[in-house]
Amino acid sequence: MTNMIYTAMPALPKKHHTNAVVLPSEWNTCPLSSIVEEISETVGTRKIETISISAGIGFVNQAEKFGRELSGKQYEKYIVLHKGDFSYNKGNSNIYPQGCIYRLNNRTEAAVPNVFESFRVSVGNPDYYEQLFLSGFLNRQLYSKINRGVRDNGLLNLKGKDFYSCEVPYPPLAEQERIAEILIQCDRVIEVKEQKLDELKQLKKEFLRKMFPAKGCDTPEIRFPGFTGAWEQRKLIDEVTSIDTGKSKFTPQKSGVYEILGSTSVIGYDDSYDYEGDFLLTARVGANAGELYRHSGKVKISDNTVFIKGEQLDFIYYALLHFDIKRLSFGTGQPLVKASELKTQDIMMPVDSDERSAISTYFSNLDHLITLHQRELEETKTYKKTLAKLLLTGIVRVQG
Repeated sequence: MTNMIYTAMPALPKKHHTNAVVLPSEWNTCPLSSIVEEISETVGTRKIETISISAGIGFVNQAEKFGRELSGKQYEKYIVLHKGDFSYNKGNSNIYPQGCIYRLNNRTEAAVPNVFESFRVSVGNPDYYEQLFLSGFLNRQLYSKINRGVRDNGLLNLKGKDFYSCEVPYPPLAEQERIAEILIQCDRVIEVKEQKLDELKQLKKEFLRKMFPAKGCDTPEIRFPGFTGAWEQRKLIDEVTSIDTGKSKFTPQKSGVYEILGSTSVIGYDDSYDYEGDFLLTARVGANAGELYRHSGKVKISDNTVFIKGEQLDFIYYALLHFDIKRLSFGTGQPLVKASELKTQDIMMPVDSDERSAISTYFSNLDHLITLHQRELEETKTYKKTLAKLLLTGIVRVQG
């Protein structure tokens, strides 16, 4: 991939300033309106899948997202997208405060809300402009055009004419095509790495199911060679030091000697600690109740965190992943996990400590492999993001 790219700063030193960004002198800029065609085709009485845009994901089925199908006059006004068309969702979010633009790539046609700005690229390479939009190139311009915050319905107060007045680069067409080709190759590499990571996570899930006894059984479906005999049912509280809810008092600081543990991770620092040892932790209440994570050391623990303290917690950790303590959550509103309930739970354990150690080592190695693949995926995404910024603005040039 890198042999497609060469830096041409010495050979092409001339740049010109635009309202959008500094660009190579050979590149033009133009308002978005001059290279796209606004889409006004409505659904009417046709039956077409309705979709919405989820920030960071893209197009999703609207019934699956909101739990209901749309019908009536509102549905009839939806805009019809065909494969390759774009939509701009003016809803702001934490990751896309200026809204987000996605291209319809995996459907022949679909219907989107008419509050979206929907368009197709009619001049230039659509693949290039898809990459440009995904890079967030328009964000700075959009920010300057959004003057009155967020409407009551959650949409940014941005008129269509202001959106289409945003300036975009227009490199020579051959260069657009080469830039798009390189970045699409990056996307394919990322997709392969995501698939591999998903496969590893699914493998872990399957082996958790098969290497621990199913409900009502005293032996697992799969065992390491040399181990036989039934597993024992034991009280969780008898296998650990303590099970409790955090009781630390603190004002979180950005720095300090000791970590403060919250419901899902470290939430701050303090200059004193209340607990010391190896811990398994989960949120006491909320959507993350039952999601386990591990931590060791001298810490404070928040009152929305249930913790298990003990020695050699590796096997207990994986046994509880198999058990899935989310099943213990109470309440029809916010899920709730109680330390008192965990204290009464039974878990199945091999009699032979060597078998416990073998199971723990296997899953620890698998977790390490998953972490390595996750890190590699994030590094690849970062590389692609950096490369996109360089290519899409002509800082690094490619041969057309």
